[in-house]
Amino acid sequence: MAEGSRVAEAPKLFDHLEAQASDSLLALIAMAKADPRPDKIDVGVGVYRDAAGGTPILRAVKAAERILLETQETKSYLGSQGDPRFVELMKGIVFGQGALSDERIIGLQTPGGCGALRLGADLIEKADQDARIFVGQPTWPNHAPLIGCAGVEMVDYCYYDKATTTICFDQMMDAFEQARAGELILLHGCCHNPTGADLNLDQWHAVAEVVSRRGLVPFVDLAYQGLGRGLEEDAEGTRLVVEAADQALVAHSCDKNFGVYRERTGSLFVKASTRQAAEVILGNLLGLSRTMWSMPPDHGAAVARVVLEDPELRADWRAELQEMCARIRSLRSRLAAYDPRLAYIADQNGMFSMLPLSSDEVVALRESHGIYMANSGRFNVVGLSDESVERFAAALVEVMDG
Repeated sequence: MAEGSRVAEAPKLFDHLEAQASDSLLALIAMAKADPRPDKIDVGVGVYRDAAGGTPILRAVKAAERILLETQETKSYLGSQGDPRFVELMKGIVFGQGALSDERIIGLQTPGGCGALRLGADLIEKADQDARIFVGQPTWPNHAPLIGCAGVEMVDYCYYDKATTTICFDQMMDAFEQARAGELILLHGCCHNPTGADLNLDQWHAVAEVVSRRGLVPFVDLAYQGLGRGLEEDAEGTRLVVEAADQALVAHSCDKNFGVYRERTGSLFVKASTRQAAEVILGNLLGLSRTMWSMPPDHGAAVARVVLEDPELRADWRAELQEMCARIRSLRSRLAAYDPRLAYIADQNGMFSMLPLSSDEVVALRESHGIYMANSGRFNVVGLSDESVERFAAALVEVMDG
């Protein structure tokens, strides 16, 4: 038999793959780009935009990149833990300077917050194949695939009522009371994605109490620290529940608060019951990360490290972060003042809010007004330029009025 015939008869490795539905966000981005209308508004993509609609590189980041260009002497490997100084600096940002000496909290650098979430989920599955994690709905759409792909069972409960624009706090607490000791709860540290509806400090205290009393393990996704009420204020809830817990995980991202989205810059922290247990956990994390990315990308972490180590750059970064936070709050106030039905937006935090719209109304906004957002009604508040706020709000009112 000719060699060509043998090749033709060989099994086709990929022929039995099933077609995958396109990612709804990617499809939305493609539709927005293809829309020729000059006044179209894209509030689907989750990036910070300035008054003119751009996503600029932060001043401190630019300065740090210039320093790196002149001083970095090698591009050699760092190892699976990434940049240890970056991790140490992030530990202080997330947990406060007092936590730097707490040897029960260990961390390592990850490719963005997604990498931190997936690595944390893999650690959970390795520790307990029967582990369950309680997840409030709605949540960030990527939480389910990131955690589910690791094999961790997810238990849903109601977190937010879109119709009334309120947090279902009693239902959340009931769900936590049903969780068994050692089970996990997924929490948004601040700037809830997709709703913008954050727990207040009293509610965080209540969550911390049930975590302590029932021996639950919080897994906090802290992706927007500094873009809600402030760098320290946005970490208050995370610090409360981690302090209350015997064990905890925190997935942290620098993508938004340093504006280094494409650099994929994050970290995962795990609190153990003892220093010795923390060392065992770190060894397991290094082994898991080795099989996924071997070493996380360096540039974004190196930039953040340079910024945080330089007093002037650190101060400028914090000042610019405060400017970004103030812009978000200003946009929320402008939208809330436009119509009483939008008033709730002013009381929420961060980049996102969820409008009480049906999917048909979202389609009507897209077709009639060139406004692009997720079918759930989630929109990026700071995706609006200064000039587009009124047109966006007027279109919403028109659609809501039918």
